[in-house]
Amino acid sequence: MEQQRWLLLLFLGVQLLLMGAFLYQNPHCHGFISFLRFLIQDRPEMREELPFLVQVSSPGIRYWDVYSNLSQIHPVDISEEDLPNCPIVSPYINGPLKVMIPENLTMEQVVEKNPLVELGGQYQPPDCWTQHHTAVVVPYYGQAQHLRDLLFHLHPFLQRQQLHYAIYVVNQVNNTAFNQGKLRNVGFREAMQEEDWDCIFFHDVNLLPEDDRNLYICDIFPAHVSVAIDKFNYKLPYRGYLGGVFALRPIHYLRINGFPNTYWGWEREDDDIAARLKLSGMLLLRPHLLFGRYHMLEEGQDPSHKQRPQRLLSKELQPLYTNLTVDINFPAP
Repeated sequence: MEQQRWLLLLFLGVQLLLMGAFLYQNPHCHGFISFLRFLIQDRPEMREELPFLVQVSSPGIRYWDVYSNLSQIHPVDISEEDLPNCPIVSPYINGPLKVMIPENLTMEQVVEKNPLVELGGQYQPPDCWTQHHTAVVVPYYGQAQHLRDLLFHLHPFLQRQQLHYAIYVVNQVNNTAFNQGKLRNVGFREAMQEEDWDCIFFHDVNLLPEDDRNLYICDIFPAHVSVAIDKFNYKLPYRGYLGGVFALRPIHYLRINGFPNTYWGWEREDDDIAARLKLSGMLLLRPHLLFGRYHMLEEGQDPSHKQRPQRLLSKELQPLYTNLTVDINFPAP
């Protein structure tokens, strides 16, 4: 009897370890592993509020510069075939990040800060082979300052996670109302024609992630990633909110038939996307509130889109991103 009890405990222990390993590699299934992380990292003192209930500058929580430790990443003097596999958990992941944008920042300075990013905004870890290949699609309507700040923050954020990634900026150039769904669809199509990405992140230009444990990789189901935005006091503004940052595998995108093209301006697409998910039979995943934290850049009037007269789709490789220029005609009444 005693031996059987010992074997049962051993079996349960092995199952627990296997479940923990699976959840760790699938960051949007955070329930159990998030609880363990919470116990061992950034644990608040007695009577202190939980991290996701306080402001970004809360005392007692250590925040890291998004560029810290990245100087340790550099090419190695061996052939690509002999590169080792990247570790399951990147050694450069620290946790909560400071969101600090320098004053008078220029795009040239952002390029200098990211010397390993290749033309078109592509990056691969220079010292190991990664299993994760992520395209980031950013719908854009002339918010030049927001785009510069996003690139300054997002490039090192993704490099910390040892991803192979590229950033695609889908630029709507005419003066009609903004159509985010169409821009997302164009970005997906162009990105997949360029490379066989296994994950697509659709990313608002004005959101900066605050925790590098929020991994930009895809899971078995679609994921709404920006669950805790500072503007909304780090909680969902309403239960069905799906705005901000959304992650899909290519097969997920096909199963929901892409994004709706019929919403103009800043109308909510959430109900439509939720209906597509329900019809597809897929669940919607969300990361833990501790990890899915974002800073929203301040809104401002930026008329730079009115200065671009192009009317045809074009593709241009910039130092930090691939620019896709799109003309979208507003439907006649």
